[in-house]
Order: sequence, then structure tokens, then C-alpha cells
Amino acid sequence: MSTLESELKQLKTDIIQMMELVEKQLTRSKESFANQDVGLAKEIHQIEARVDAQDLSIDKACEHIIALYNPVASDLRFVLASFKIVSHLERIGDHADKIARFVRKRQIKQTYDKFLLNSVRFDEMFVTAIRMVHMAIQAFVNEDSSMARKVFMEDVTMNEIFKASSAQIDRYTNDNSQRLDLILYLFSIINKLERVGDLAKNIAEETIFYTDAKTLRHQKFKELPDL
Repeated sequence: MSTLESELKQLKTDIIQMMELVEKQLTRSKESFANQDVGLAKEIHQIEARVDAQDLSIDKACEHIIALYNPVASDLRFVLASFKIVSHLERIGDHADKIARFVRKRQIKQTYDKFLLNSVRFDEMFVTAIRMVHMAIQAFVNEDSSMARKVFMEDVTMNEIFKASSAQIDRYTNDNSQRLDLILYLFSIINKLERVGDLAKNIAEETIFYTDAKTLRHQKFKELPDL
């Protein structure tokens, strides 16, 4: 294995480790919200510090690879995709941390009634966001562009839920103005989950960007005639 290949392999390993942390943040933010678990919310914030550190470290690694090895073709596409993927990951982690912040800072002091959560399809939206992130991660790990494209289908569902939930919140607000603070917090979380879905889709797009080029490159090599 060449030095460049070794560096690229380590880069992918580092990104996967960051992905695992971010996915953990998101799944635990759901649990923290559901149980109003302040301790778990604080743990999510601690993970956020590690995610931020990895973001900076991976960015530097990408810059190092480009400056030192001047990679071309699919290797360059992988490094460029990595730059963007870690940025999207950091933002997903940030959204998860902000959801947990509502619990950590005890801003939500009343329990949401099940009718409201069901009417805005809150659990479905959270589960869809987590599934999209998980699928995007698996697509990256396995270099599977077909899996990455499935994230786009999930995004259609996410957008449909978001549009319907926004309309439900508007109606609920008109009938329950005395709970306006809770409704605003809930709407903020829903917005963050919609953004998580978009970021998962962005990761899937970057995975397709480099994996399809890599596949095409290998196909061209196979088609070369024997000399």
C-alpha cells in the first residue's frame, strides 16, 4: 500500500468514527427529549466537543493530503467529498445538541400532550431523520451509491411530514395560545429535524459524487484492450 493510499484509508476511518459519534448524538437527543433526561442531554453536549475537534482534525488531514500528494481523479474527488461530508456531519451534531439543549437548560418544563405530538407526527419525523442519517453513513462506509440514492426517497417522506406538521402547529397554536412557549420549542425541534434530513441527503450526494467516479474509472480500466 502506498503512502497516499494509507492516508486515504486513515481519512475514511476518521470520518466513520465521526459519523458514529454524530449518529449517537442524534439517537440520544430523541431519548433525552422523550424522557426529559438532563443527564443524557449533558452527555450529548460533551460528545459535541469531540465532534467539533474531529471536524477540525479531518479538515487539516484533507488539506495535508492535497498539499503533499496532489491527488488526481477519484482520490481527489474523495478528499473533496470528505471536506463537505464532515461539514454536514458537524451541523447534524450541532442540531442534535441544540435539541438536547432544550432539555439541558430545562427550557421545557411541561410535558407535551400525546395528541399534539401525534398530530405533528413528531416521532415519525425523528425516526425518519435518524434513519436517513444511518442510511447515508452506511452508503459512505460501503461505498454504495444505490443506498445513497435511497436517502433521497426518505427525504420525500421527511418533506411531506414537515409540511403537514407545520400546518398542524398553526392550527394548534390558534386553539392553545397559552402554551405558546411549548409550541415554539416544538416547532424549533421540527425545523432542526428537517434540516438534519437535508444534511443527510447532502452526505448521500457527496458519496455518489466520488463512488460513481471510482466505479467508472475501474470500468474504463477493464475495457482497455490487451497490448
